[in-house]
Amino acid sequence: MAGPGSPGGPCAPAAAWKRHIVRQLRLRDRKQKALFLELVPAYNHLLEKAELLANFSEQLKSEEVASTPNLDSWGNEFSGLVSDQVSSAASLRAKWQEEKKGLQLVCGEMAYQVVKKSAALETLQSQLEERQGRLEALQACVAQLQETRAQQVRQLEERRAENAAQREAYRTLLKQAAHQEAALRRLQEEARDLLELLVQRKARAAAECNLRNERRERANQARVSQELKRAAKRTVSVSEIPDTLEGGTREETVPLAPAAMPELLEREACEKWKRPFRSASATSLTLSRCVDVVKGLLDFKKRRGHSVGGAPEQRYQSLPVCVSARIPAQAQDVLDAHLSEVNAVCFGPNSSLLATGGADQLIHLWNVVGGRLEANQTLRGAGGSITSVDFDPSGSQVLAATYNQAAQLWKVGETQSKETLSGHKDKVTAAKFKLTRHQAVTGSRDRTVKEWDLGRAYCSRTINVLSYCNDVVCGDHIIISGHNDQKIRFWDSRLALNFSCLSCD
Repeated sequence: MAGPGSPGGPCAPAAAWKRHIVRQLRLRDRKQKALFLELVPAYNHLLEKAELLANFSEQLKSEEVASTPNLDSWGNEFSGLVSDQVSSAASLRAKWQEEKKGLQLVCGEMAYQVVKKSAALETLQSQLEERQGRLEALQACVAQLQETRAQQVRQLEERRAENAAQREAYRTLLKQAAHQEAALRRLQEEARDLLELLVQRKARAAAECNLRNERRERANQARVSQELKRAAKRTVSVSEIPDTLEGGTREETVPLAPAAMPELLEREACEKWKRPFRSASATSLTLSRCVDVVKGLLDFKKRRGHSVGGAPEQRYQSLPVCVSARIPAQAQDVLDAHLSEVNAVCFGPNSSLLATGGADQLIHLWNVVGGRLEANQTLRGAGGSITSVDFDPSGSQVLAATYNQAAQLWKVGETQSKETLSGHKDKVTAAKFKLTRHQAVTGSRDRTVKEWDLGRAYCSRTINVLSYCNDVVCGDHIIISGHNDQKIRFWDSRLALNFSCLSCD
């Protein structure tokens, strides 16, 4: 097994560049040493010469001291010889002085060179130490990078294993998705078949319901005609009826059968429509009583005291009579109410408060003053565009349908939503109060009409329809919904099914 320093080990590249650096350092040492090898022997030679000259000068001094008594003793005999020796010594001294000066110059120059080389050597040594420090730092960095590389290699292997596992899982999911898509197609086909079957059954049920309603209506008409025939056989003074209806107080009145009253009221109404209008109150009273009588005769369920739902039966209001009308020529007030298109407008019960809703998800309340609108309040909190707005009968609450599959309920005077009526699966296109402030009806594009109990904020009933619901209107027990299939449907909240369906083709 290869060790860290072996050529085949993981540290083989590091050992190679280490050896290369050592070789470079040794080569540099040899080059610098070669320069000093010539300088050091010359310096040693100069030192030896200087030492010899010093010894020679000391010998000359001793010889001069020794030769001075001899010269005094010898006198004139050796005067010529002494003069020759003195001249030779002087020449030697001068020569020695010259050589000494030259050697001193050479020694100074060599000392300067030594100092210069020593400074260069110190610089090189500092550079060498710096490079050795850098080399150690690089070695540590290389070791750290090698360790990091080993970790990354391990992580890479782990990631490859994870990718392989995820690839296998993805292939398995693809197979499962293919099987589920096939199952979904089968279920869609079954749902389509079931929907067709449901539509056929609904059509048959609607046809049967319409047939029963038609038979019931024919039976009611036959019963009314029979009652009218029996009433026609009796002799009644017709001149007394209008006075009685108009508020007369005759003491002698002939009692009339209930079946004869519709015929007499119908004759009186026809006569009043033929004559010029005398007063709106009399006409409205007569028509309202006619409507009440006919409603009581044609109602397919006779009510005694109270209705099935437990609430007292409310009578129809008098029908207003319009004598004259004109088309408006120009708008009294034009106002930029919303940042986007306006989808819904609704008056309050007393027509002094107006609510507008738009695609900017806001509801603005306006005071109607002198034919102009003054900003009152802005209701916020709707999660989508407003499609319908309605006031409750007291004018204290506002109900709005939105695109976020819910209806929002606000209290007038509060900016945030009070309740959220959620349960539809598509955008809500209509939201209306019933005749009380505690009940409401919503219609949606999910083919359902829902009744809501606002006191407990829950859906009390869901009516499934075969077409999109675009709008609803409400009475006490009657709900009328308009749909995308060109039909309007009448629903009785006291029954399980609708009792009439009209086409608008």
